[in-house]
Formats: sequence, structure tokens, C-alpha cells
Amino acid sequence: MTSPCLRLATEDDLVAINDIYNYYVLHSTCTYQLEAEPIEDRAAWFRERLRQCLPVTVAEHGTQVVGWGSLSRFHPRTGYASTVEASVYINHQHHRRGLGRLLLSDLVERARSAGFHSVIGGASAEQTASIALQESLGFKRVGQLVQVGYKFNTWLDVIYLQRMLGPASPEQPAD
Repeated sequence: MTSPCLRLATEDDLVAINDIYNYYVLHSTCTYQLEAEPIEDRAAWFRERLRQCLPVTVAEHGTQVVGWGSLSRFHPRTGYASTVEASVYINHQHHRRGLGRLLLSDLVERARSAGFHSVIGGASAEQTASIALQESLGFKRVGQLVQVGYKFNTWLDVIYLQRMLGPASPEQPAD
């Protein structure tokens, strides 16, 4: 595979972004959403990211969007404004090609450049590749919520990870 182009997403990318995401809704515990995301909801989601000046990026191979990533507010309360959450989804036919690393690394740098203090990542405990990717990029495990999700007739745990970007705190030094 030649190197993918990484760029900010546009409204023209929303169908591809939604198709990638909906594959995981229907086939995976990468998301605990149970029903496919309607394109209207994806468009509202995208407009909200634009309004908040939070990036949505795509990895493009040729003219095909093969993955996407986004930053979201971690929590709506003002005291959490310096923390964002990163999400990355790769077309299931394009795994193990470095696209997740490319997108997540880019999101971390975008968060740092925008002045955020930390980035939160999360994954179902059974999603070991996602957890390993985050840890390889300097995310540290900070918590596990037990049996908070239920999908495919199974209770699921969530692992939370955090990457510090700003000045070091006494509890967790910056990288």
C-alpha cells in the first residue's frame, strides 16, 4: 500500500466515515452502539465538531477513505475543557497497515497544538490491538470500568487510557 494521504474531513467524507463506523456497530465491540448511525446524525455530529473547532481527519488511499479519527470534548462541564477524547476507526479491510497509528499520532499532535492538556482514549477490554496501539503511543492505563457495556449477549469492560500533553502534574509526568 502506498502512503495514505491524511487530511481534514469534509462533508463529502461523511458517507464513508459513517460506513466505516457502522461496520463496527454491527460486527464489533469497538463501539457499544447497537444500531447503525443514520447519516443525518453523523452530519449533526460533524457540524458539532466544526462548531467546537475539533478536528475530524481522514486517511485516504487514492480516492477511498480508509480510516478516520476525531477529537471530542471529554466532558461537557467547563472544568474538563482542557481534556479531549480521541476516536479512530479503520476500514475493516485495511487493518494492520499503520493507519490507526497514523491517525492517532496526528490527533495527539493536533490536540497538543491546540493547547489541550490531555487526551483520553478508551477501548473495550477485549480490543487488545486498540489498547496496545494507544500504549505504544504513550497512553497510560488509568482505569477500568467493569461490565458497563452490554453487546452481543455479553457484559463488557472498558479500559481508559490517558496521554498527558501539557505541563507535568504531580501524579503523572508529561511525555
